[in-house]
This record gives sequence, structure tokens and C-alpha cells, in this order.
Amino acid sequence: MLSKAAHGDVAAKKKKGPGALATAYLVIYNVVMTAGWLVIAVGLVRAYLARGSYHGLYYSIEKPLKFFQTGAILEVLSRVFLTWAVTHSVREVQSEDSVLLFVTAWTVTEIIRYSFYTFSLLNHLPYLIKWARYTFFIVLYPMGVTGELLTIYAALPYVQKTGLYSVTLPNKYNFSFDYYTFLILIMISYIPLFPQLYFHMIRQRKKVLGHAEDYSKVE
Repeated sequence: MLSKAAHGDVAAKKKKGPGALATAYLVIYNVVMTAGWLVIAVGLVRAYLARGSYHGLYYSIEKPLKFFQTGAILEVLSRVFLTWAVTHSVREVQSEDSVLLFVTAWTVTEIIRYSFYTFSLLNHLPYLIKWARYTFFIVLYPMGVTGELLTIYAALPYVQKTGLYSVTLPNKYNFSFDYYTFLILIMISYIPLFPQLYFHMIRQRKKVLGHAEDYSKVE
């Protein structure tokens, strides 16, 4: 009996979340990030209403996008790469429709994601946000990936022409690097990675929302 009680105490301790200070920090971080992506969303809408066209909308949200996406560098390193090493570095692609495609997908995804984290930390998660977190990705994930790939593809001719970030021989370090080839390899890497991540999220959706949906059917 004593061993079971001790085991129960250990299990209870393991289930405890972060401390009050850590929780406060995480709540503030997620609130700030939610607000940041809302700023980007509002900026996109305002720019579209002002211009009457979706062409060149990237320029209206370029600064907040770089700031808030870089702020999440440890979470989404691939997006930081696309923001700085592709879209920022190759200015010719910034007016491409594909940029608006991935920026829109990222914006909606992050507003939902950081709202989800914030309310989860506060132990008051509305079902609507939970549902959105595990449903909107069905459209947003392929939409974002398509925009990312098309943007990298659009950058390739400019990278090849200018030799951007490439290092050629001979040099004192006896090292060469072809950024053009590197970008192609990045694009190829999407082939095995995208299906794995996508179907993982599908399984997570069934696990998280499955019980609630089954319950509603019974009722």
C-alpha cells in the first residue's frame, strides 16, 4: 500500500505543469505572438482594401513578419530560412502570388496556434479553438507548403544568375558551396517530410477530437 501511495505521489508530481513563473512567461509570450500575427493579418486586409489588389501585399507586412517569425526561430527554423534566406534575400520574388499564399497560411495557423497555447496554459481552452487547431491545418498546411515551394522555385533563376550565397573555388579555405543546388535539395526534402507531418497531424486530430465527435454522434 505504501509503495502504491509513493508511486501515486511521484506520478502526480510528474503530471504537474510548469511553475507559476514559467506559466506567466509562457502566457505572455503566447499572447504577444498571437497579437503579432493578428497585426500581420490586419495589415494584409488593410493593404488589400487600400490597393484593391493582392499583388505586392508582402511589402505591407514585411517588417512585422520578419520580427515575429524570427521570434519563433527555435520552433520553426524552416520558416525563418524562407523568410530571410529566400524572400528577403531575393527581392524579385516578393511580389509573387506564392508569397501571399504561404504568408496567409502562416498567419492563420499562428493566430490559432498561439491562442491554443495561451488558453491551454490558463486551463480554459474553448472547444472552438481546439477544433480549429486540429482542423484548419487540413487546408492551411498544403496551402503553406505550396506557397513555400513555388517561392523557392521562383527564386532559383535569380540565385543562379547572381551566385547569391555561393562560394566558388579557388579560395583560401578550399571550400565550395552552391546555394542554387542547396535550394533544390531543400525543395526535394519536402517530398518525404510533408506526407509524414501531414498524416501525423491527421492521426493527432482523430486522437484529440475523435472522442468528442463520437460523443456528439451518440447524443
